[in-house]
Amino acid sequence: MSNHQFTDIRVAISPNNPSIQRLEFKCIKCGACKTVCTNDIGVCGTYDLAKTGDNPICIHCGQCANVCPVDSITEKFEVYQVAEEIRNPEKIVIVSTSPSVRIALGEEFGMPDGSFVQGKMVALLRKLGVDYVLDTNFSADLTIMEEASELIERIVKGNKPLPQFTSCCPAWVKFMETYYPEMKENVSSAKSPIGMQGPTIKTYFAKKMGIDPTKIVNVALTPCTAKKFEIRRDEMNAASKYLGIEGMRDMDYVITTRELAMLAKDENIDFANLPEEEFDDFMGEASGAGVIFGNTGGVMEAAVRTAYAFITKKEVPASLYDLTPVRGMEGIRDAVVDIEGLQVKVAVVYGTANARKLIEKIKAGEADYHFVEVMTCPGGCIGGGGQPKDKEYKGDALREKRIEGLYKRDDAMQLRLSHENPQIKKLYEEFYGEPLSELAEQMLHTMYFDRSADLGEGYVAPQAEEKPATKQFRCKVCGYIYEGEALPEKYVCPLCKRPASFFEEIK
Repeated sequence: MSNHQFTDIRVAISPNNPSIQRLEFKCIKCGACKTVCTNDIGVCGTYDLAKTGDNPICIHCGQCANVCPVDSITEKFEVYQVAEEIRNPEKIVIVSTSPSVRIALGEEFGMPDGSFVQGKMVALLRKLGVDYVLDTNFSADLTIMEEASELIERIVKGNKPLPQFTSCCPAWVKFMETYYPEMKENVSSAKSPIGMQGPTIKTYFAKKMGIDPTKIVNVALTPCTAKKFEIRRDEMNAASKYLGIEGMRDMDYVITTRELAMLAKDENIDFANLPEEEFDDFMGEASGAGVIFGNTGGVMEAAVRTAYAFITKKEVPASLYDLTPVRGMEGIRDAVVDIEGLQVKVAVVYGTANARKLIEKIKAGEADYHFVEVMTCPGGCIGGGGQPKDKEYKGDALREKRIEGLYKRDDAMQLRLSHENPQIKKLYEEFYGEPLSELAEQMLHTMYFDRSADLGEGYVAPQAEEKPATKQFRCKVCGYIYEGEALPEKYVCPLCKRPASFFEEIK
């Protein structure tokens, strides 16, 4: 007998899941979590609990939490542990901020969609008592240096198979390890920006700043619940191995955009009226290429800019600063980029259900690419599982505002190429040497594992959920969904007790 209930209408969540949790008493059995996990993520419905030892398959993306109308499913909260670390005078708390947080955090405080609140975000973290506020975009630039170099080697030397898939999204990585482990060698070995930020802080940054690395508490502020899983992977301890300090993790905590907003509200901080502040100078400088990492297609665009410069040794043309074919909200997009006669075929995907479709085409010989970007969440990291909820059900309109905000920031910046970031240049000169060096491979690259055994013998070919034949009506207050041919005139929402007039039909 399974310990997981109501699996016909909702996703199963393990109690030891590091990323998400279910508050059972809040669940209204609406089925929204199952629908998104089946149709967009392509996980629910692909396994049999009786064959997996009653262990649910989860890639930790948090989209189930994003669509849960009553907050029954949430991220696993780490923010209050971080608050305790801040209060500890023996600890040096360093928060590194992902690009997508600064384009969505303002929504939690009533600011317009797509507001770029980087300065206020930095000010908030300092007001909360954080010792150093760094920019994960710095390590996005670092990721591009390694990933673009790896791509060039694959194309020129043929030392690894093509296409090369990006590795920035930990949910996608676990999806690949579970369903397509035979593609492990196709995924870039470059760590995600957070995966690179952690060990660089506890080695290079610590030495430059004269800080004992054992006193550092590394915190990643991200839009992503899957990062909570990523930092706990066994292999994410490069600094520990390099320094010979047993048991030290590269990154200690991950908090989401929503978690930071929770803490700010608990502390009664008036976010909207905070003054603008700047990142700490050291590891606080990043390019526009790092900024657009948060958008679907952004990693691809950033990598292509640097790959062009590395291959041709020439100035990057203006066309590569606005690579229109890889931008947009289509689930699968592709393009051919001309690099001095070298025709580089690229594809951009969001939604792992879409990734499955593309991989099957590649395996069948129906598609041929050099470079493929995969993000799990809709619109990329801007639609991450830890972002402010779309309480007004704006859908793509909200995500497009966030995307537009990051592209505008990139357009306004003077520094738009990862390889021209002077702090990145200095980092290689003083520490890593060059991309793909022995030390870079040790600290900035990783390995992947075959997790297909997690499926047991119960793999089921995925099938998208059929839309119900009956109509659906959603409560505009709490999100409860009523199904039926018509909404009864005297119907009352069982959750928030609002009358039928508060419901709208879902088209």
